[in-house]
Amino acid sequence: MTIKIYGDAGSGSLRRVTAAAKIMGIELERVNVDLFKGESQTDGFKARFNPHGLTPVLVDGDTVLYEASAINLYLAGKVNSPLVGTTEKDRFHVLQWMFWSGEQWRTFTTTIFDERVGKTVMGLPKDEALLGFAEGKVRAAAKVLDKHLEGRKFMVGDALTLADLDVAAPFSQVDRAKFPFGDYPNLIAWHDNLLQSFPAWAETKAEVDNRIDTFLASVGVTL
Repeated sequence: MTIKIYGDAGSGSLRRVTAAAKIMGIELERVNVDLFKGESQTDGFKARFNPHGLTPVLVDGDTVLYEASAINLYLAGKVNSPLVGTTEKDRFHVLQWMFWSGEQWRTFTTTIFDERVGKTVMGLPKDEALLGFAEGKVRAAAKVLDKHLEGRKFMVGDALTLADLDVAAPFSQVDRAKFPFGDYPNLIAWHDNLLQSFPAWAETKAEVDNRIDTFLASVGVTL
């Protein structure tokens, strides 16, 4: 039975899933959900897939699963992928950084994206106080990452894991949302290595860029 993944090509969260699936050699059937048209906000979508009206959502037979990190762990379990770590110690560190990314990292980059990009598209004023708070949190987290990544090519051990993809997720929107990553050279070097070493991560970046940039041009928005 084909595994379906519902989402929008402009989503960095969908990118994490599609990139991981390509790396693991798992074929997914893509089902487009146009977030800009509000297709995930319908009562039908919320009732069937995700009550929050968010994507991506995986459907594998009777299994319906949302949250990109959970989806990637599910897919990795199906093929016994080393992306979850190859030792017990590494597996717990992979989970540590995946949880850290959700708690300390992506929640604040998402806030910045919503303020700088989302509100610009909607023609709403930015909340400068909120932006300052979120950027302070991002800088604090980036400082931790920069120290952790000194002398490392990967978040955990000597190979790519799901921790790398979770932490790399905000780079999908770094130029549009102007995250302050440039001040952290080890962070930049680590991400450059991911782009150069894993074609799936570069390919999915191009997909996100094309989707978002095409939409912004269609509504006459220049960031």
